[in-house]
Amino acid sequence: MALDLPTETLHELADGVFVWLLSGGETGVANAGVVVDDDGITVVDTLMVRSQWAPFAAAVTDLGLPVRRCILTHAHIDHVGGTKAFPAAAVYATPATSWALDQPMPLDAYKSFMSAFADEFDDLAEVGTRPVTHEVDGEARLTPRIELLTASGHTSGDLMVLVEDADVCFAGDLCFFGVTPLAFQGDPATWAATLDVLAELAEVIVPGHGPVGGPAEVRDLQAYLLACVDAQGDPARIGPGPWDAWIDRAERDPINVERAALLAAGRDEMPPAMLRAIGLD
Repeated sequence: MALDLPTETLHELADGVFVWLLSGGETGVANAGVVVDDDGITVVDTLMVRSQWAPFAAAVTDLGLPVRRCILTHAHIDHVGGTKAFPAAAVYATPATSWALDQPMPLDAYKSFMSAFADEFDDLAEVGTRPVTHEVDGEARLTPRIELLTASGHTSGDLMVLVEDADVCFAGDLCFFGVTPLAFQGDPATWAATLDVLAELAEVIVPGHGPVGGPAEVRDLQAYLLACVDAQGDPARIGPGPWDAWIDRAERDPINVERAALLAAGRDEMPPAMLRAIGLD
Protein backbone atom coordinates (compact mmCIF):
# COMPACT_ATOMS: atom_id res chain seq x y z
CA MET A 1 0.00 0.00 0.00
CA ALA A 2 1.37 3.40 -0.98
CA LEU A 3 2.38 5.61 1.94
CA ASP A 4 0.89 9.06 2.53
CA LEU A 5 4.02 11.05 3.34
CA PRO A 6 4.72 14.79 3.38
CA THR A 7 6.08 16.40 0.22
CA GLU A 8 8.90 18.89 -0.31
CA THR A 9 10.60 17.93 2.93
CA LEU A 10 13.20 15.34 3.90
CA HIS A 11 11.19 12.50 5.41
CA GLU A 12 13.20 9.84 7.25
CA LEU A 13 12.09 6.39 6.08
CA ALA A 14 14.66 4.60 8.24
CA ASP A 15 17.74 5.56 10.22
CA GLY A 16 19.70 7.89 7.96
CA VAL A 17 17.57 7.18 4.87
CA PHE A 18 15.45 10.08 3.64
CA VAL A 19 13.07 10.66 0.76
CA TRP A 20 12.15 13.98 -0.85
CA LEU A 21 8.81 13.68 -2.62
CA LEU A 22 7.27 16.13 -5.05
CA SER A 23 3.49 16.20 -5.11
CA GLY A 24 1.67 14.66 -8.06
CA GLY A 25 4.36 12.78 -9.91
CA GLU A 26 3.38 13.94 -13.37
CA THR A 27 5.84 14.71 -16.16
CA GLY A 28 8.78 16.66 -14.77
CA VAL A 29 7.78 16.05 -11.14
CA ALA A 30 10.09 13.43 -9.64
CA ASN A 31 11.43 12.19 -6.31
CA ALA A 32 14.91 12.19 -4.76
CA GLY A 33 16.62 10.64 -1.77
CA VAL A 34 19.42 10.89 0.76
CA VAL A 35 21.43 8.17 2.49
CA VAL A 36 23.75 8.98 5.39
CA ASP A 37 26.96 6.97 5.89
CA ASP A 38 29.76 7.52 8.39
CA ASP A 39 31.68 9.67 5.90
CA GLY A 40 28.75 11.84 4.81
CA ILE A 41 25.81 11.96 2.44
CA THR A 42 24.86 10.22 -0.78
CA VAL A 43 22.16 11.96 -2.82
CA VAL A 44 19.96 9.83 -5.08
CA ASP A 45 18.77 11.87 -8.09
CA THR A 46 18.61 15.66 -8.16
CA LEU A 47 15.24 16.72 -9.63
CA MET A 48 15.03 19.06 -12.63
CA VAL A 49 14.62 22.85 -12.43
CA ARG A 50 15.80 25.38 -9.86
CA SER A 51 12.40 25.72 -8.16
CA GLN A 52 12.65 21.99 -7.39
CA TRP A 53 16.30 21.36 -6.67
CA ALA A 54 17.13 24.52 -4.71
CA PRO A 55 14.83 23.66 -1.75
CA PHE A 56 16.02 20.06 -1.85
CA ALA A 57 19.69 21.09 -1.83
CA ALA A 58 19.02 23.52 1.04
CA ALA A 59 17.42 20.75 3.10
CA VAL A 60 20.37 18.46 2.40
CA THR A 61 22.77 21.21 3.48
CA ASP A 62 20.81 21.62 6.70
CA LEU A 63 21.72 18.04 7.66
CA GLY A 64 25.17 19.45 8.37
CA LEU A 65 27.16 16.71 6.63
CA PRO A 66 29.30 16.74 3.49
CA VAL A 67 27.70 15.48 0.28
CA ARG A 68 30.20 12.88 -0.91
CA ARG A 69 28.29 11.15 -3.70
CA CYS A 70 25.46 11.76 -6.14
CA ILE A 71 23.81 8.75 -7.78
CA LEU A 72 21.76 9.23 -10.95
CA THR A 73 19.26 6.44 -11.55
CA HIS A 74 19.00 7.28 -15.26
CA ALA A 75 19.53 10.15 -17.66
CA HIS A 76 16.13 11.84 -17.92
CA ILE A 77 16.28 15.51 -17.13
CA ASP A 78 13.74 15.42 -14.28
CA HIS A 79 16.27 13.36 -12.30
CA VAL A 80 19.58 14.97 -13.27
CA GLY A 81 18.86 18.69 -13.60
CA GLY A 82 20.13 19.59 -10.14
CA THR A 83 23.56 17.97 -10.19
CA LYS A 84 25.35 21.32 -10.01
CA ALA A 85 23.74 21.93 -6.63
CA PHE A 86 26.24 19.37 -5.30
CA PRO A 87 29.54 20.53 -6.84
CA ALA A 88 31.88 18.55 -4.58
CA ALA A 89 30.12 15.21 -4.91
CA ALA A 90 31.33 12.37 -7.10
CA VAL A 91 28.64 11.54 -9.67
CA TYR A 92 27.79 7.86 -10.24
CA ALA A 93 25.68 6.52 -13.11
CA THR A 94 25.62 3.90 -15.84
CA PRO A 95 27.60 4.35 -19.08
CA ALA A 96 24.32 4.99 -20.93
CA THR A 97 23.48 7.83 -18.56
CA SER A 98 27.00 9.22 -18.84
CA TRP A 99 26.74 9.28 -22.63
CA ALA A 100 23.32 10.95 -22.56
CA LEU A 101 24.49 13.73 -20.26
CA ASP A 102 27.29 14.54 -22.68
CA GLN A 103 24.75 15.37 -25.41
CA PRO A 104 23.21 18.83 -25.99
CA MET A 105 19.96 19.49 -24.14
CA PRO A 106 16.90 19.25 -26.44
CA LEU A 107 15.34 22.39 -24.99
CA ASP A 108 12.55 22.72 -27.55
CA ALA A 109 11.42 19.17 -26.82
CA TYR A 110 11.54 19.80 -23.07
CA LYS A 111 9.44 22.95 -23.43
CA SER A 112 6.88 21.17 -25.58
CA PHE A 113 6.62 18.04 -23.43
CA MET A 114 6.85 19.76 -20.03
CA SER A 115 5.19 23.08 -20.78
CA ALA A 116 4.47 23.77 -17.09
CA PHE A 117 8.22 24.34 -16.65
CA ALA A 118 8.91 26.09 -19.96
CA ASP A 119 9.91 29.34 -18.25
CA GLU A 120 12.60 27.55 -16.23
CA PHE A 121 14.35 25.58 -18.96
CA ASP A 122 16.50 28.46 -20.19
CA ASP A 123 17.90 28.76 -16.68
CA LEU A 124 18.47 25.00 -16.63
CA ALA A 125 20.38 25.21 -19.90
CA GLU A 126 22.50 28.08 -18.58
CA VAL A 127 23.33 26.27 -15.34
CA GLY A 128 23.82 22.92 -17.09
CA THR A 129 24.39 19.54 -15.52
CA ARG A 130 27.55 17.92 -14.21
CA PRO A 131 29.13 15.04 -16.13
CA VAL A 132 29.29 11.59 -14.63
CA THR A 133 32.60 11.07 -12.81
CA HIS A 134 32.27 7.34 -12.06
CA GLU A 135 30.54 4.89 -14.41
CA VAL A 136 28.77 1.88 -12.91
CA ASP A 137 28.58 -1.10 -15.26
CA GLY A 138 27.38 -3.87 -12.97
CA GLU A 139 26.59 -4.65 -9.36
CA ALA A 140 28.71 -2.50 -7.04
CA ARG A 141 29.05 -1.88 -3.32
CA LEU A 142 29.33 1.91 -3.20
CA THR A 143 29.39 2.37 0.57
CA PRO A 144 28.90 0.11 3.58
CA ARG A 145 25.17 0.84 3.27
CA ILE A 146 24.59 1.28 -0.47
CA GLU A 147 24.56 -1.36 -3.19
CA LEU A 148 24.09 -0.35 -6.83
CA LEU A 149 22.33 -2.69 -9.26
CA THR A 150 22.24 -2.04 -12.98
CA ALA A 151 19.09 -2.82 -14.95
CA SER A 152 17.13 -1.85 -18.04
CA GLY A 153 13.52 -1.34 -18.94
CA HIS A 154 12.67 2.32 -18.52
CA THR A 155 15.92 3.16 -20.32
CA SER A 156 18.90 1.10 -21.43
CA GLY A 157 20.88 2.32 -18.42
CA ASP A 158 18.79 2.20 -15.26
CA LEU A 159 20.29 1.99 -11.79
CA MET A 160 18.66 0.71 -8.60
CA VAL A 161 19.96 1.91 -5.24
CA LEU A 162 19.53 -0.63 -2.45
CA VAL A 163 19.99 0.26 1.22
CA GLU A 164 19.75 -3.27 2.52
CA ASP A 165 20.11 -2.54 6.23
CA ALA A 166 17.07 -0.23 5.99
CA ASP A 167 15.05 -2.48 3.63
CA VAL A 168 14.71 0.46 1.22
CA CYS A 169 15.27 0.57 -2.54
CA PHE A 170 15.39 3.76 -4.59
CA ALA A 171 14.10 2.50 -7.94
CA GLY A 172 14.23 5.63 -10.07
CA ASP A 173 11.85 5.45 -13.01
CA LEU A 174 11.79 1.69 -12.98
CA CYS A 175 8.85 2.43 -10.68
CA PHE A 176 5.92 4.80 -11.10
CA PHE A 177 3.28 4.46 -8.36
CA GLY A 178 -0.15 5.97 -8.97
CA VAL A 179 1.29 7.45 -12.15
CA THR A 180 1.22 5.89 -15.61
CA PRO A 181 4.78 4.92 -16.57
CA LEU A 182 6.52 6.29 -19.63
CA ALA A 183 8.40 3.91 -21.92
CA PHE A 184 9.28 6.10 -24.89
CA GLN A 185 12.94 5.03 -24.59
CA GLY A 186 12.23 1.79 -22.79
CA ASP A 187 11.20 -1.77 -23.44
CA PRO A 188 7.95 -2.68 -21.68
CA ALA A 189 8.62 -6.43 -21.88
CA THR A 190 12.15 -6.14 -20.47
CA TRP A 191 10.92 -3.64 -17.90
CA ALA A 192 8.27 -6.08 -16.68
CA ALA A 193 10.93 -8.78 -16.29
CA THR A 194 13.19 -6.40 -14.36
CA LEU A 195 10.37 -5.78 -11.91
CA ASP A 196 10.47 -9.46 -10.92
CA VAL A 197 13.89 -8.74 -9.42
CA LEU A 198 12.98 -5.35 -7.99
CA ALA A 199 9.89 -6.63 -6.19
CA GLU A 200 12.09 -8.94 -4.10
CA LEU A 201 14.74 -6.37 -3.14
CA ALA A 202 13.07 -4.45 -0.33
CA GLU A 203 9.81 -3.86 1.50
CA VAL A 204 9.99 -0.09 0.95
CA ILE A 205 10.31 1.06 -2.65
CA VAL A 206 10.86 4.72 -3.53
CA PRO A 207 9.63 5.28 -7.09
CA GLY A 208 10.87 7.92 -9.47
CA HIS A 209 7.35 9.35 -9.54
CA GLY A 210 4.47 9.05 -7.10
CA PRO A 211 4.21 7.99 -3.45
CA VAL A 212 6.47 5.53 -1.66
CA GLY A 213 5.17 1.97 -1.94
CA GLY A 214 6.27 -1.63 -1.85
CA PRO A 215 6.17 -4.93 -3.71
CA ALA A 216 2.40 -4.77 -4.30
CA GLU A 217 2.76 -1.52 -6.23
CA VAL A 218 5.64 -3.02 -8.20
CA ARG A 219 3.42 -5.94 -9.23
CA ASP A 220 0.63 -3.58 -10.31
CA LEU A 221 3.11 -1.72 -12.51
CA GLN A 222 4.38 -5.00 -13.94
CA ALA A 223 0.83 -6.06 -14.84
CA TYR A 224 0.25 -2.76 -16.64
CA LEU A 225 3.43 -3.10 -18.68
CA LEU A 226 2.49 -6.63 -19.70
CA ALA A 227 -0.95 -5.32 -20.69
CA CYS A 228 0.80 -2.79 -22.95
CA VAL A 229 2.75 -5.61 -24.61
CA ASP A 230 -0.38 -7.72 -25.02
CA ALA A 231 -2.27 -4.77 -26.55
CA GLN A 232 -0.32 -5.28 -29.82
CA GLY A 233 -0.31 -1.61 -30.76
CA ASP A 234 -3.89 -0.74 -29.77
CA PRO A 235 -4.25 1.20 -26.49
CA ALA A 236 -7.95 0.34 -26.39
CA ARG A 237 -6.97 -3.27 -25.74
CA ILE A 238 -5.54 -2.46 -22.30
CA GLY A 239 -8.02 -4.05 -19.94
CA PRO A 240 -9.20 -2.73 -16.58
CA GLY A 241 -6.89 -2.82 -13.58
CA PRO A 242 -5.38 -0.75 -10.77
CA TRP A 243 -4.05 1.59 -13.46
CA ASP A 244 -7.58 2.91 -14.02
CA ALA A 245 -6.91 5.27 -11.09
CA TRP A 246 -3.46 6.40 -12.29
CA ILE A 247 -2.79 9.85 -13.70
CA ASP A 248 -1.57 10.57 -17.27
CA ARG A 249 -3.26 7.53 -18.85
CA ALA A 250 -4.60 9.37 -21.91
CA GLU A 251 -1.19 10.67 -22.97
CA ARG A 252 0.98 7.73 -21.98
CA ASP A 253 -1.04 4.64 -22.93
CA PRO A 254 -0.49 5.26 -26.66
CA ILE A 255 3.23 5.92 -26.13
CA ASN A 256 3.74 2.72 -24.15
CA VAL A 257 1.64 0.50 -26.40
CA GLU A 258 3.21 1.85 -29.58
CA ARG A 259 6.71 1.40 -28.18
CA ALA A 260 6.00 -2.22 -27.22
CA ALA A 261 4.60 -2.97 -30.68
CA LEU A 262 7.54 -1.32 -32.45
CA LEU A 263 10.05 -3.37 -30.46
CA ALA A 264 8.07 -6.56 -31.08
CA ALA A 265 8.40 -5.80 -34.78
CA GLY A 266 12.16 -5.32 -34.46
CA ARG A 267 12.00 -1.52 -34.76
CA ASP A 268 13.81 0.40 -32.04
CA GLU A 269 12.10 3.72 -32.80
CA MET A 270 10.47 6.59 -30.97
CA PRO A 271 6.70 6.00 -30.77
CA PRO A 272 4.66 8.34 -33.00
CA ALA A 273 2.63 9.43 -29.97
CA MET A 274 5.84 10.59 -28.26
CA LEU A 275 6.98 12.45 -31.36
CA ARG A 276 3.69 14.33 -31.30
CA ALA A 277 4.09 15.07 -27.59
CA ILE A 278 7.47 16.74 -28.13
CA GLY A 279 6.32 18.67 -31.20
CA LEU A 280 8.03 16.57 -33.86
CA ASP A 281 5.01 15.05 -35.60
